[in-house]
Amino acid sequence: MVSVEVFCFNAFSENTFLIKSDSRCIIVDPGCYMKDEYDELNRYISDHNLVPQSILNTHCHIDHVLGVEYLKGYYKIPYFIAEKEMTILRSAKIIAPLYGFNLYKEPEPDGFIKAGEVITVGKSIWKVIDVPGHSPGHIALYEENAKICLSGDVLFLNSVGRTDLPGGDYNTLMNSIRDRLFTLPDDVRVFPGHGPETTIGEEKLNNPFCGIKL
Repeated sequence: MVSVEVFCFNAFSENTFLIKSDSRCIIVDPGCYMKDEYDELNRYISDHNLVPQSILNTHCHIDHVLGVEYLKGYYKIPYFIAEKEMTILRSAKIIAPLYGFNLYKEPEPDGFIKAGEVITVGKSIWKVIDVPGHSPGHIALYEENAKICLSGDVLFLNSVGRTDLPGGDYNTLMNSIRDRLFTLPDDVRVFPGHGPETTIGEEKLNNPFCGIKL
């Protein structure tokens, strides 16, 4: 059985995810920054006897990478991003102090993930989907059997990701949503990088940015 556990961390109310299947898990977009946030995540992993196997980022904006370096060291696990996110990751150390994240430490990726690849967690299989627009190398993760998609900051409940940050592009974002996310079944549960979960069908019908009425 596969499931997703959601933790809301840091001043941006960022969603950090644990993808769980059997006794294995992957940490996605770790935004934990304060000690109590690290403790909350670590306690959950320990209490549920989970074995973290890697860390992934859907994209590398500062609010999604704050906890990467700590967790890499704590669990001795590799860290993966899309190669096109390297510029965003490198800029995080410049942006961090502007938001008061003075303890931020820059992580080094151990490898790159590409669109079309699959990531196995226990018995679950997650497909990597290329969804640029909010950032140049943004990816989503999709588990077809469980009908779950982690959309990062591309698609939210009745909203979409901002495109006014470096590397963002509105037309690219909308193409990613319409051509890649909206081709998924309507009953797919969408877990965004901020805020509550939604479904593909809900966003097709009611997202005011997408202009699709069925």
